[in-house]
Amino acid sequence: MFARSKLVPELMVTDIKKSLHFWTSLIGFKIAYERPEAGFAYLDNNGVQIMLEQYAPDEGQWMTGALEAPFGRGINFQITVDLVEPILQRLAEVEWPLFRPCADVWYRADAVEVGQREFLVQDPDGYLVRLVESLGERVCLSVDRIAGKSD
Repeated sequence: MFARSKLVPELMVTDIKKSLHFWTSLIGFKIAYERPEAGFAYLDNNGVQIMLEQYAPDEGQWMTGALEAPFGRGINFQITVDLVEPILQRLAEVEWPLFRPCADVWYRADAVEVGQREFLVQDPDGYLVRLVESLGERVCLSVDRIAGKSD
């Protein structure tokens, strides 16, 4: 049986076919199920799930304001994948622009740093997607400064 995540964002899109191409062919999601007649698709990538819904202004959709491009301002969706390189290759093959190039970064999480190889790309409607590959954890080099300790 298909296991649904406890948090699944649903993105309003202007062209479901273009969005499905981006999310499946380029990013690597699979269609878990869809309702083509309603312009809806539920996608999954190893437990990371997202829903896409075709914008239909006369259908009474749940809209809190005007839908203006780029969509999703103020949010980015971090998606952990096994490897970012195959996704980067697929995007390069179709000359899809990156919002931020691929880089190895380390983010402090209390006494450790969490490493990830990441890049950012926008989907056809401008939703910002951050794809990350785990680089593991390491001890934070400045733990004493964080805790307020001095030598």
